[in-house]
This record gives sequence, C-alpha cells and structure tokens, in this order.
Amino acid sequence: MYSAMLDAAIGLTRVSTGDLEKALSALHHGHLRFPLSIGELTRIGLQDCADDLLGTLRAVDEHGARAVLVAVLAERLAQRKRERREQAAGAAGTLTR
Repeated sequence: MYSAMLDAAIGLTRVSTGDLEKALSALHHGHLRFPLSIGELTRIGLQDCADDLLGTLRAVDEHGARAVLVAVLAERLAQRKRERREQAAGAAGTLTR
C-alpha cells in the first residue's frame, strides 16, 4: 500500500517534458485512444514512461488527460522561467559587485 501511495505522490515527475509534450501532441492530433493502456502508449512511442503516465492518467478520459498534461507542462514552463529570472538576477548581481 505504501508503494502505491508513493507512486501516486510522484505523479508525472519522472516523465520528461519531451515525453509529456509528445503525449499532448498525440492527444491533440487524435492519435491517442482512450482508455489508455500500455499498448496504446507503446504504439505512439511512450513505452519507457508508460507506467508513470498510466499511474496518473489511467482513470481519466481524453478531456481529463488534456487538462493534466497542459497543467503539468504549464507548471514546468513557469518553473523554467523563474529559474532563468533568478539566474539572470544572480548574474547581474555578481557583475555589480
């Protein structure tokens, strides 16, 4: 039971941004069929992260999967932007010292 809870808490953190983008693109173009399965994810080349994707998306429909993928990708993009701003601010601070 603890393992299942831990897997649920990990969510999509182990899935690369590229793989999430690939899943969203396949969904957008109608190449991803529901309900999701390992076979379906393998068919579009996402077999390496199928377990993690299924752990989060198995019970949702197309609209739910789209919402989750967009939200996770938006959060990652926002985090990257924050990190770049912090790096730029840090670099600017070291130049003025």
